[in-house]
Amino acid sequence: MMSKTLLANTTRLACRPSQSQHLRTTRTLHSKAAPVAMPVLQNEMPECNYQPPPYNGPSYEQILSTRKSHLTPNLVAHFKKPLVIHAGHMQWLYDHEGRRYLDMFGGIVTVSVGHCHPKVNRALNEQIETLWHTTNIYMHPKIHEYAERLVAKFPGNLKSVCFVNSGSEANDLAMLMARLHTGNQDIITFRNAYHGMSPYTMGLTAQSTWRYPLPGISNGIVHVMNPDPYQGIWGGDACRDSPVQTSRSCQCQDSCQAGVEYYNELEQTFKYSLPRGRVAAMFAESIQGVGGTVQYPKGYLKRAAELVRANGGVFVADEVQTGFGRTGNHFWGFEGHDYVPDIVTMAKGIGNGFPLAAVVTTPEIAATLGMALHFNTYGGNPMASAVGLAVLDVIEEEQLQRNSLDVGTYFLKCLAELQQRFELVGDVRGKGLMVGVELVSDRLTKAPLAVPHVLDIWETCKDMGVLFGRGGLHGNVFSFRPPMCIGYEDVDFTLNTLETVFDQHMKKRPRSWRANGL
Repeated sequence: MMSKTLLANTTRLACRPSQSQHLRTTRTLHSKAAPVAMPVLQNEMPECNYQPPPYNGPSYEQILSTRKSHLTPNLVAHFKKPLVIHAGHMQWLYDHEGRRYLDMFGGIVTVSVGHCHPKVNRALNEQIETLWHTTNIYMHPKIHEYAERLVAKFPGNLKSVCFVNSGSEANDLAMLMARLHTGNQDIITFRNAYHGMSPYTMGLTAQSTWRYPLPGISNGIVHVMNPDPYQGIWGGDACRDSPVQTSRSCQCQDSCQAGVEYYNELEQTFKYSLPRGRVAAMFAESIQGVGGTVQYPKGYLKRAAELVRANGGVFVADEVQTGFGRTGNHFWGFEGHDYVPDIVTMAKGIGNGFPLAAVVTTPEIAATLGMALHFNTYGGNPMASAVGLAVLDVIEEEQLQRNSLDVGTYFLKCLAELQQRFELVGDVRGKGLMVGVELVSDRLTKAPLAVPHVLDIWETCKDMGVLFGRGGLHGNVFSFRPPMCIGYEDVDFTLNTLETVFDQHMKKRPRSWRANGL
């Protein structure tokens, strides 16, 4: 059944409980196992009683050598001195020397309920002791139990599920379903979208940094204007479904005018660039992830879905990053846009780090897969299904959707206060625990902060014990997607760290930077 809308707990939004700052070393910050380092200004890290097991693997130098010699060059490590992560516990990660880090990125939005969550671990261990794998040539109970539990989370007639192993596979399969079901070829996605890196889904992805120069990648794919209220042509301070808004003025009253303008632009594409009445599908993330936590104007997706269906197509909601309660108000991100898609793709948080993904659709659309043989060797295998069931249990039992709403809203509102203090923060946006902070060199032009400055801030936050990602075409949007088990004290530590680093960065800028608005 459809998840109930949750209301924010506004009693915890006084930003921000003050915490004393101490002159500490990275040795005292992280653990006794950390090496001696030069003193830097640090904030007190929240307590954690977990002790990781000792590291007994290859040396740091051996790992670097192997990576350089034997792993493909697309595996680019974060940071100037890449981390070797050895252990994880809930919202914490530990490197090979015992340093502790607050994980505010969740393995790229994948660790949903916490690293090595004990209930998920037990479920996997019990299944490993019983049955690893059969493929679906035989029936095993777990996939059936899990399918029933998963589709119960969806509204309408979204009752058929096909399990795969990754988000790219899920979107790949959704493309196939849409084209087979409609008999049409053309698929629409947004500029700035990311939907995967398989040869099929690379055409959906609309960022030049993620595309290889291969023939036929964009065959039948049309990229339309991204309805971005911050960087786009239209948008204002009442357009986003978020606790924080852009600084642009807005004349919206009964409906979002920016949404109307972007919809009119979408209509132009249908009029001039697509075969009338012969569209296969439109794909949309509920909030753009890799693109930099971009949110759309209110009402836009609902109208877009109606337009697609009027032209013979189906609408696909990509919930790879926004599903499973992360946005707080709803279990699925599309619910916040007040429409029901025809196909939903999901991955990442579905398995808390275990390779698991799925496509959920109507029985009528799913029936198209019966036109020929179709098979996925590992999709929904006993181990994956057991993990998926346990993840659903934990989200419900520990009220992690509620936690995403309460803690995420607190985080966003406190970040908005930092935005008022630091001119390099151009925009704060997001919903629940899907949060983005866009850094700019000029608030008026919204020009991105130069990469060396972004990296300097990012690296320093890592040195102070907070890990998060970067997104957007220019890599200037800090991405916060932590395990949904984090608490207010973790958010306060993150906020204090950002405040300290922003302040240091602004103070050390040469006058020449300031003159150029950097």
